[in-house]
Amino acid sequence: MQVIKELHYPFGNVYVFNGFLVSEINEGVIFSWDEHGKRVAEDVSCYLGTLGDNLIYISNRIHSYSVVASDWKKYYQNYKNLRGYYVVEEKKQGALNSLVESLFFNGNIKRFNSLEEAFNFTQFSLLNQLGA
Repeated sequence: MQVIKELHYPFGNVYVFNGFLVSEINEGVIFSWDEHGKRVAEDVSCYLGTLGDNLIYISNRIHSYSVVASDWKKYYQNYKNLRGYYVVEEKKQGALNSLVESLFFNGNIKRFNSLEEAFNFTQFSLLNQLGA
């Protein structure tokens, strides 16, 4: 798997691959739709020419930060076709964040202990989508 585009922001980095993207948000950020998510979604959509259709979003939580969980509603008003939302986090405390986010996220949040696990699952999922 090869990165096709890197997006660098003051609040973190996003790496775009074929069929999915990986975010790494900086320590201490309170990630919101209006201040962060909308900008990332617009940049990725502009680059890929799609509104997130069939993309998998992997949140690689290598730093401690917060997500405004209620902002998922704003995301879905604009980008309804996200294929999956995966969280990579080694820390146990992240389970509570994911649980709260799942209350607002319309799809299934998959959790992984390593980025390698998330990549393997993503690759398998994308191959199944293609019927390979």
